[in-house]
Amino acid sequence: MATNGIIKSRDILSPLGYYVRASVAGRRLNQCMASDINKTPLYDFHVQYGGKIVPFAGWALPVQYTGAGLMQEHLHTRNQCSLFDVSHMLQFTLSNVGCVKFLESLIVADVANLQHGRGTLSVFTNENGGIIDDLIVSKVSDQSINVVSNAACSQKVLQHVKTKMEQFNASSDHKVDINVATDRGLLALQGPKSATVLQRLVNSELNSFPFMGYSMMKVADIDGCFIARGGYTGEDGFEISIPSEYCANIAQELLKHPEVKLAGLGARDSLRLEAGLCLYGNDIDEATTPVEAGLAWTIGKTRRTTANFPGSKAIIKQLNEGPLRKRIGLISTGPPARGGTKIFSSNDEEIGIITSGSPSPSLKKNIAMGYITTTFSKVGTEVQLEVRKKKINALVTKMPFIPSRYHHIK
Repeated sequence: MATNGIIKSRDILSPLGYYVRASVAGRRLNQCMASDINKTPLYDFHVQYGGKIVPFAGWALPVQYTGAGLMQEHLHTRNQCSLFDVSHMLQFTLSNVGCVKFLESLIVADVANLQHGRGTLSVFTNENGGIIDDLIVSKVSDQSINVVSNAACSQKVLQHVKTKMEQFNASSDHKVDINVATDRGLLALQGPKSATVLQRLVNSELNSFPFMGYSMMKVADIDGCFIARGGYTGEDGFEISIPSEYCANIAQELLKHPEVKLAGLGARDSLRLEAGLCLYGNDIDEATTPVEAGLAWTIGKTRRTTANFPGSKAIIKQLNEGPLRKRIGLISTGPPARGGTKIFSSNDEEIGIITSGSPSPSLKKNIAMGYITTTFSKVGTEVQLEVRKKKINALVTKMPFIPSRYHHIK
């Protein structure tokens, strides 16, 4: 049974691949609900619609909804479109004349040459080339850049950015300011029907609005909404940043359309895994470089030449010589392999580890991603996984597991 939308009576598989045991997690969630857990602007909305609320990265969020289930929510997103609450994500704006130069001192992207009204995936790196967090950078102008990064890393990222900003402002004539958006929510509308639905609520022509495009639009007659075309599912979709007081209104308007259903964290995780996308803390962390993670494409050509980002020495070396390990995809037989599962060669040599894994609702197969010694990383290589103290067969597979369907304009 659930009280006020909070799971108390059964085990659920969380997006991070571990089990939240009801008898314990229910009490813990009730305790944190009264103390330090955060609620998004849509918390009451989720409870109203049967959201099964769990603690995630310090926030109370729906893992799924009553009457549906992870499988149904996942498949509906692939076939129609689903609405996700991602308001827990950190949103902030860098502004003033020094914002481009400052941000480039922290990340690997070529922000200077990014077009206005466009975004890109990037990573904050440390001095060893490890990934502090991944982020979406959207360039409004040369003096205004919007950033979205992970909730679980929000305190770490803000402390890092603010510390570096103080140093930058003290040593440069080109100043930079930061504004953290504490009064905005973030909705993700994802799936092949998402543009059809959103087009009914905006005046701008979405067919000419490209993947990673970014613009302010009026949505359902509500001003002050920022829309980015992209998401975390591999499907066409949009992330809509909305003033907090209007989040529920826009969510309600979107749900009026028959193509749209609600989906939670569980489906979001299985969708991103099929799309071959990383989850910070599982698939990437401060001991992982973007080259090892298959994210070398995020390092701009100009940045490779200037090599003036944190960890550039280690990263450029890996670009030139190749890394010792690589992130790869796997399809396996038998029981699904979860994070932490060891990978072995056909000669029983331990060669890697799984970082994310689950059954694929779309493929009806077990899929996983992880890191493997580079010599074994070729697609088609047969390996073994140790699941429940038994070895099962697996095949190194190209990612994404499901072809992406982003809206690219030729």
